[in-house]
Amino acid sequence: MSRNITFQSNDIDFTLKHKQATRLWIQAIITKKGYSVGPINYLFLADEYLLGMNKQFLNHDYYTDIITFDYTENKRVSGDIFISVDRVADNAKKFNTVFEEELRRVIIHGVFHLMGQKDKSKADAEAMRKSEDGALKVFTV
Repeated sequence: MSRNITFQSNDIDFTLKHKQATRLWIQAIITKKGYSVGPINYLFLADEYLLGMNKQFLNHDYYTDIITFDYTENKRVSGDIFISVDRVADNAKKFNTVFEEELRRVIIHGVFHLMGQKDKSKADAEAMRKSEDGALKVFTV
């Protein structure tokens, strides 16, 4: 199951620490919510690469920390999750947290999107933050 979750980088030199622990954590969050794990591909990128994707696919001309393409069907979580390592680093400084914790927050944020959770309204964003906080509490190495 957890082998369905992959981590790669493109255009930057980045390697995720604790890959297997992260896979098991993601799998545990997904199954706890009553879903099964399908293929989930994480791609870690630089700001400019993700900005280009944001313009091309979403018509947004601004930097973002994550873009999620959702392929989930019948409660089988599947998708491609693109993460800007540059944005995560900047946000970690902005929110006064360590890089690894901010990265885990963004990683699980994408998973919650794949399970249908939204974050556009204030109430949805607060619920998303609560879900992220709960998930972060159970991460273990």
